[in-house]
Order: sequence, then C-alpha cells, then structure tokens
Amino acid sequence: MPALIPTQYTATVTWLGMNPDRVAALETQALREMALSFAGHAGESRAGLVRPSDSRVLSQYKRGTPIRNTRQLSILSAEELDAIAAEMGIDALDPTLVGASMVIRGIPDFSHVPPSARLQDEASGTTLTIDMENRPCTLPAKPIEGRYPGMGARFKRAAQNRRGVTAWVEREGVITLGATLRLHIPDQPVWPHLAQARGGHA
Repeated sequence: MPALIPTQYTATVTWLGMNPDRVAALETQALREMALSFAGHAGESRAGLVRPSDSRVLSQYKRGTPIRNTRQLSILSAEELDAIAAEMGIDALDPTLVGASMVIRGIPDFSHVPPSARLQDEASGTTLTIDMENRPCTLPAKPIEGRYPGMGARFKRAAQNRRGVTAWVEREGVITLGATLRLHIPDQPVWPHLAQARGGHA
C-alpha cells in the first residue's frame, strides 16, 4: 500500500543556485540547471552524505558529530520571499542573499509542508525529500545589509515561519529552471500527542 499521496499541489522552479564556500560567504550563485546525486549538488558547500552536527541538534549530539546530511538543499517559496521583503520594507529579496539553493512558486504556506513530504520533478522523476522547516538565523543579515543598508537586522523576524525547508536527494537527476515539481505527502495522521510532547516549545 503506498505510503505517500500525490497531491494536486505543484510548484514551478523559479530560481536555482549554489554556494561553493559558505565559510567565505553565504551568498549563492544563480544556475540554469542543477544536477543532483545522492550527495546533493557537486561543488555545493552543503553537499555530502554526511555533515557535522551543529546548534540545531545540540539536544541530540555534541557539536561536530558526523551525522546524516539531510540539509543538502535550502528550498524557499517565492510567495514567502515576497512576504519577507514586504515586511522588511524592501521591493524584493534576492535569493542569492539568503543562501537559497532553490526557489519555487505555487505551494501555499510552503515552509510548513509535512516533514518527509516529497517534491518530484514531473518530467525527470528527480525527487527531493523534505526534512523540516528551516529556522531563520542572523547569517543573511550581512549580505542583505550590503545591498540594503539598514535592513539586514530586519530579516530574522520577517522570515519567521517563512524561511522555507531543508531537503535531501532521494532520487538522482537534473532539475532545471521552469521545472514542475509535484508535492507528495505522507499518508499519516498528525500525532495526537504532539502538543504535549512539545511542552512549552512552539
């Protein structure tokens, strides 16, 4: 019995990019297509089957512990980028400034699609598995400040619940600008004890 449901929601890939060296800078470089292996996009600083653990999983691992890399890609919604820009008070927010790998348009409230959902290229079959919502951080403040003086510090608050998701490659292939990705979601009800398990954590 299938465990994933193909939905009526599809998205168009409006932007692709890569970051060759995150230590040097957060900004990404625009691409017209992205060849993806199980390790992600070759040459991308986030690529690899394994990554060192960081502050996001300190409750599980000591910092720097080798763990499975479920953060190969940072995917954002064009609609949510527009909302971030509007709240910041600027006309538009260039995805290169926030370290995006991919921007898509067409899925509402994209940052909150269920973990383990898939985005599957309708033409090539290339498939990305969504790990979870990406949390806003202060790193984009510097490149945003360089482009829009006085605006960098506004990003983190404006990006709350709009920062997109992180994802990893489940099926290899190539994704191009203009590709159509269909959203597939787990055939599983929401765990009824979620609120109790979270306690005071939102």
